[in-house]
Amino acid sequence: MSTTSTLKLETLTIEDNSALTDLWFAAFSDPILRRVFPNTPGVRKWLENANAHDLLNKSFQRYIKVVDTESQDAEGRPRIAAYAKWDLSMPEERGRRYPPWHEEMPGELCEAFFMKEEANRKRVMGDTRHFYLDTVATHPDYQRRGAGSLLVKWGCDLADAQGVQAYVDASKDGAPLYAKFGFVDHSLPGEDIASMARR
Repeated sequence: MSTTSTLKLETLTIEDNSALTDLWFAAFSDPILRRVFPNTPGVRKWLENANAHDLLNKSFQRYIKVVDTESQDAEGRPRIAAYAKWDLSMPEERGRRYPPWHEEMPGELCEAFFMKEEANRKRVMGDTRHFYLDTVATHPDYQRRGAGSLLVKWGCDLADAQGVQAYVDASKDGAPLYAKFGFVDHSLPGEDIASMARR
């Protein structure tokens, strides 16, 4: 099993934004999610613009990345193995998670998908202040090498330092990673997404 010796945690910058889109689509190939986010040039640009907006305008959202210090991307920079988006705001400050849906996206399905996630988070967390792990994306080349753990630990350590709870919407496959850090699944029976809270 590979170690994390070549993997390093860093703050993500706007210069990394186009690489994030490539990584996101490589990491999330689940058929259900791909229906919501079809891999088209228009949707890719929409996602890139959404991340750019949040990077530049939402200081309460922290983007962090794990780079491979022994591998370079096409521009000669350390390759991004994984990234995470942690939302540190109060629940009432967050506002809408995404901009209006792209015309190539199934708008009604998108609304239903994310409204269900929001409803489950509200059911589990109520109005309690908590850090929200919005996204963890690991490139398939780096899965099970510790990149995801570095990203989750970063937010959990910050939550512990501030005495704050944390929450993540996890795939069933991804749930064991979060359980290692103290997240507990509060999903209702039959749910596809694990509603996981760390008290």
